[in-house]
Amino acid sequence: MIIDATFWVAISFLIFIGLLIYLKVPQKVDNALNENIKKIKDDLDNAEKLKDDAKNLLSEYELKVSKSKEEAKRLVANAKKQAEKNIIKANEDFHKIIENRKKTAEEKIRQMKIQAVKDVKNLSVNIAISSIEKIIKNSIDKKKLDKIYISSIDEAKKILKNKSI
Repeated sequence: MIIDATFWVAISFLIFIGLLIYLKVPQKVDNALNENIKKIKDDLDNAEKLKDDAKNLLSEYELKVSKSKEEAKRLVANAKKQAEKNIIKANEDFHKIIENRKKTAEEKIRQMKIQAVKDVKNLSVNIAISSIEKIIKNSIDKKKLDKIYISSIDEAKKILKNKSI
């Protein structure tokens, strides 16, 4: 048998394989690969869990946003209703105030009319009394009385004109 280079290469190869098996290199490579596979699976599981958590958070925030929008709509609607009520109340109050002022003005006008009538009556009575006093004092003859009477009437007219102006 001739020992040539291929024989020694084959022997070296078998020794190399034996050494690898003796040193448990395939098991170590297998363990390292399994650890990498386990780590990748754990990372995938964590990523899946994070994805689920993100979905849950997103749905919670979307729910909160929709509730906030509904609350804002309700607040706006309530504010509009309150504003309308305030406008109606202010309008009613305004009309009540105007009505009260109108009644007060009408009452003042009525009182002023009554007072004016009283003043005219009092003035007429005073003029009549003064005219009668003059007539009695000057009760001389008929011509003088007529003259006094006419002058008293003229005087009364002048006084009434001056009072009415």
